[in-house]
Amino acid sequence: MKYPVVHFEVMGKDPDALQAFYGGAFDWQFAPATGAGGAAYRFADTQAKGGINGGIGAMAGYDGHVTFYVLVPSLEAMLARVEELGGSTLVAPSPASATTRVALFRDPEGHVVGLVEERSEGQS
Repeated sequence: MKYPVVHFEVMGKDPDALQAFYGGAFDWQFAPATGAGGAAYRFADTQAKGGINGGIGAMAGYDGHVTFYVLVPSLEAMLARVEELGGSTLVAPSPASATTRVALFRDPEGHVVGLVEERSEGQS
């Protein structure tokens, strides 16, 4: 199976300033997010063919960072694999929307990487 990068995040202390910066620099458009992140998080539409969209915001307890997210069929299976290879789970699987769950892990050098699992409505 192939594992595509499907999302990015730019997180910092002032999400409004970050959104103004990236919107001004790249003409990205922003929309409110539902689920994880709350009011300080907005989805970024890069308006680019062949690229990926992402999000910009702030989360309590996080320093500024950039994270990419990889689509996987099972968060639990991939986190187990990551741990076998020397990584560690940072954020356990949690819902981001009605059809999407996310998790975060640290690689052996401490870099944060996100995982996305898409699920059918009603799937547990």
